[in-house]
Amino acid sequence: MTRKVYVVGVGMTNFEKPGRREWDYPDMVREAGTQALEDAGVDYKAIEQVFCGYVYGDSTSGQRAAYELGLTGVPIYNVNNNCSTGSTALFMARQLIAGGILDCALALGFEKMQRGSLKTDGQDDRANPLGRHFETMAAQRGFAKAPPAPQIFGNAGLEHMERYGTTVEHFAKIAHKNHLHSTKNPRSQFQDEYSLEAILESRPVHHPLTMLQCCPTSDGAAAAVLMSEEKVRELGLEDQAIEIAAMSMTTDTPASFGKSAIDLVGFQMSKLAAAQVFEASGLSIEDVDVIELHDCFSTNELITYEALGLCEEGQAGGLIDAGDVTYGGKWVVNPSGGLISKGHPLGATGLAQCAELTWQLRGQADQRQVEGAEIALQHNLGLGGAAVVTLYRRN
Repeated sequence: MTRKVYVVGVGMTNFEKPGRREWDYPDMVREAGTQALEDAGVDYKAIEQVFCGYVYGDSTSGQRAAYELGLTGVPIYNVNNNCSTGSTALFMARQLIAGGILDCALALGFEKMQRGSLKTDGQDDRANPLGRHFETMAAQRGFAKAPPAPQIFGNAGLEHMERYGTTVEHFAKIAHKNHLHSTKNPRSQFQDEYSLEAILESRPVHHPLTMLQCCPTSDGAAAAVLMSEEKVRELGLEDQAIEIAAMSMTTDTPASFGKSAIDLVGFQMSKLAAAQVFEASGLSIEDVDVIELHDCFSTNELITYEALGLCEEGQAGGLIDAGDVTYGGKWVVNPSGGLISKGHPLGATGLAQCAELTWQLRGQADQRQVEGAEIALQHNLGLGGAAVVTLYRRN
């Protein structure tokens, strides 16, 4: 029998442009982790195990970061699953609590990044972990001079345009929405509103993507304290506890390496993970009020609407035109501003999504609060690959 698992404390730093201020990843974790512990009302000594997610860093960087919160000798795991790293750390903590191994765990995510496009670690004496993805992309559409990440996600957008008649304006409208949402998020890296014209006319990156439709590199950290139902009752934390109703992680299937640029960036992984959480929870997409979705590029947000079941395949453009993915519509997607505007410190992103949805379900999201939110959905994607989908329910 699996036990119920709850988020009882969350915290996050501001997400900032790399190098904007003098801080290092231990400083970030001290800030976010302390917030989460204080939010939960527990001392670090209550934490039985720690799961530390980061992409850029040496082995045991997790220990170096977590030691800022205390030196208690508990197990600390170092987690790396590309852009889904933060939610992978959360997934691992949740599994061990649900399985009866732990009662209280801490998931941390952090990243100290360099400016500009994502770079590899420069090791040319071994296989590139994304080598198979890039080979498939080259076979599908060639390999252009654009940076690989916007190229592979841009190609998915191109395929959607060719199949379904989606327009460049549909993708730009997503970026416009997320930048607008971020104006109400004080932790967001960007807090400026941009017109649709400004987004369309910003620097081209890889058609149909322009600069203002691409997530920036960012510094930052986020954290979550998880507890079993028994521990929540013992400490009297019922009023602030948010249940993780269901959670699923999937990895690539043969479809990822076929002829579809949409499948190459994880459409089928996301679709499968969403189906699994809805089946496990007994809920449906119609029950969901608010969504934090992995919009590393505007093209990915659009195709993920269809993967998660917000609409049938090919109908995402109509969903956008109808205003169904913002305030006043069927769902509010990325009230935080999403990766495009809030920022994307890779290891922290999944836990920042968790923090945002926890605040939303508690009614603590201030100006960006989704009225009456009771059910929330999280989607976090990492090429290479892993998709993590989570359903949260207000207690």
